[in-house]
Amino acid sequence: MVNVSIVGAGPGDPELITVKGRRLLEAADVIIYAGSLVPKALLGYAREGCEIHNSASMSLPEVLEVIEKSVEAGKKVVRLHTGDPSIYGAIQEQMDALSKKGIEFEVVPGVSSFLATAAVLKQEYTLPGVTQTVIITRNEGRTAVPDREKLKSLAAHKATMCIFLSISMLEEVVAELIAGGYEPDTPIAIVQRATWPEQRIFRATLETICSEIEGEGVDRTSMIVVSHVLGSDYELSRLYAPEFSHGYRDAKK
Repeated sequence: MVNVSIVGAGPGDPELITVKGRRLLEAADVIIYAGSLVPKALLGYAREGCEIHNSASMSLPEVLEVIEKSVEAGKKVVRLHTGDPSIYGAIQEQMDALSKKGIEFEVVPGVSSFLATAAVLKQEYTLPGVTQTVIITRNEGRTAVPDREKLKSLAAHKATMCIFLSISMLEEVVAELIAGGYEPDTPIAIVQRATWPEQRIFRATLETICSEIEGEGVDRTSMIVVSHVLGSDYELSRLYAPEFSHGYRDAKK
């Protein structure tokens, strides 16, 4: 029997949690949530009497101890992570530890902030004739990045790049991207707290973005998107072209 659910909370808007994620929150006896990132509005789905822990001040052993004791007591546990837990969620170490303890668990995906960012920008990341690739990455900080994955190397592809956890290093990010191959006039967008009530959007180019956000108090909960899809002409998709046939539609002359 699965009593532990690792749930993606979505990007911020409480309505963007999945139906399954909300159902699990409503049924949980214990919720351990990433308090620095998960909006407290989601805790409104918790039933009366639910035991709630904010993991922002907890270590991994402390989180695991709460889970283990709860499971031993026959309680249902939700470990609530921001966005989709598989992206920069630090859940692998939790899952491995639970497996070693013989505790069964499930993972419920969520809407990642890079997808919520595309939604609020009203932007498709993959446009015909511009790019068909999305790179999800981060700049190197206290967490090391392999040499082959440094921004300068990835920039050579000139694909759409969604950069997490790097807004505090924006000048360095811009320098690496230009050095790697993006032109200085490449469009860039920064979305702070996508889908939150306090959401803010900044649009510029690589050469102007740093001055554009100077003094704006843009913090670590911001997504950086660099791509020519933000300001380019593109080819129409063949999928909906009248002369294009596929398994569900014949071509029309």
